[in-house]
Amino acid sequence: MATKQTEPVTTIGLEDLNPESSEPQKEPKTFTVEEAVETIGFGRFHIALFLIMGSTGVAEAMEIMLIAVVSPVIRCEWHLENWQVALVTTMVFFGYMVFSILFGLLADRYGRWKILLISFLWGAYFSLLTSFSPSYIWFVFLRTMVGCGVSGHAQGLIIKTEFLPTKYRGYMLPLSQVFWLAGSLLIIGLASVVNPTIGWRWLIRIASIPGIILILAFKFIPESARFNVSTGNTQAAVATLERIARMNRSVMPEGKLVEPASEKRGRFADLLDAKYLRTTLQIWVIWLGISFAYYGVILASAELLERDLVCGSQAETQMVLSEDSEESKSPCHCHLFAPSDYKTMIISTLGEIALNPLNILGINFLGRRISLSITMGCTALFFLLLNICTSSTGLIGFLFMLRALVSANFNTIYIYTAEVYPTTMRALGMGTSGSLCRIGAMVAPFISQVLMSASFLGALCLFSSVCVVCAISAFTLPIETKGRALQVGNNAKPFGILHYHLFPLLSDTPLL
Repeated sequence: MATKQTEPVTTIGLEDLNPESSEPQKEPKTFTVEEAVETIGFGRFHIALFLIMGSTGVAEAMEIMLIAVVSPVIRCEWHLENWQVALVTTMVFFGYMVFSILFGLLADRYGRWKILLISFLWGAYFSLLTSFSPSYIWFVFLRTMVGCGVSGHAQGLIIKTEFLPTKYRGYMLPLSQVFWLAGSLLIIGLASVVNPTIGWRWLIRIASIPGIILILAFKFIPESARFNVSTGNTQAAVATLERIARMNRSVMPEGKLVEPASEKRGRFADLLDAKYLRTTLQIWVIWLGISFAYYGVILASAELLERDLVCGSQAETQMVLSEDSEESKSPCHCHLFAPSDYKTMIISTLGEIALNPLNILGINFLGRRISLSITMGCTALFFLLLNICTSSTGLIGFLFMLRALVSANFNTIYIYTAEVYPTTMRALGMGTSGSLCRIGAMVAPFISQVLMSASFLGALCLFSSVCVVCAISAFTLPIETKGRALQVGNNAKPFGILHYHLFPLLSDTPLL
């Protein structure tokens, strides 16, 4: 009987001594912003985001392309020489270059949305003031200030990138080129009607309207959840993600949003850290070269049409000028665009969308690096083909293909740069790249509008050589971002163990 009484006592005692023998306690579930974005998926919010943030490209294209269609008019009105016309474009990109770094630095510290709003307010204000310019000096100064404001428009692309699921970035971001195309076509079409009738000042005022409308639309787009998390504001990030989930009629991941805040944000030294040094330097070279080629094509197109620098037609133009005593004695070359010239510009501009389907396929299947190296190599070839003596139809065909290629180059490098840097320095990375890019844009006018008049072949060879250097630099980039999750911090790795099994070579380790 004694043994029977001790058995239950012993059992109770073991349970008391070993409470862990019962059900183990479950750890609370957690998730990251990357996992939330992937779980919520693509939906109505992203369509609205694409339309509103994509429309920033319309406003930017109209402000940048404005110079190409206004240059012949101000050349005649203020009797400008070649270098004075080129200086207008150069100063616009000088302002863009200086403020790209500043806005990128501020965006990583204070938010993408705030900087985007400030840049649009700035740009619209000074653009309207430009239409009242009393002289050439005032025109140059005010357009420089417009360039400062336009430099902040890149934050729209960063917001799109940070909200899009990984598999949609390679498709949706290149489609944003449609908005740039729309802005370019709109300003050329408006110029063909407004310039000959009510003048270039009203053209500038009309061109500022899309930017003003977008300022009102920005209230529908929230601040980047990735940025909020990087600053430690997880509550705002959760509220944003929940709003997106409701709009998309989706669900949030189970658990609590847990992601370490980063105290080091927007530091220039991080771009030159050993981990990103080679990538940063090569990206800067590519951005500079792409911009040099892109704006070189745009300005060269206008110059070819304005001066008829094709196949000896220049000689015919000079004979006509020699008969006109007043124009031949003028220190500047005054020739306004004819309706056929605007038509040619519209056709060549349409080329910007021609290769978009192939560009999307290349980005998503070949990868960012190989796709960019191929299009840069083809750009170099078509620059040289411009030297072939051909008809105006042939010229339009070559310009069409060049615009298609340089547009594809910009598409790819924009996506690559936004993907390769972590959240803590993504805006600064885009800003510094955009700043270096404008050095190429500042040099392009003097090649397209000055050197091309003296040596047509020399200018084309220079453009082609720069494109070859960029093609080599793109092919040797150390990191491929195709299928790679967006990084959070400088030492962050892609989220999820599954990612490493599927994409072992797409980590931050340089590819040899």
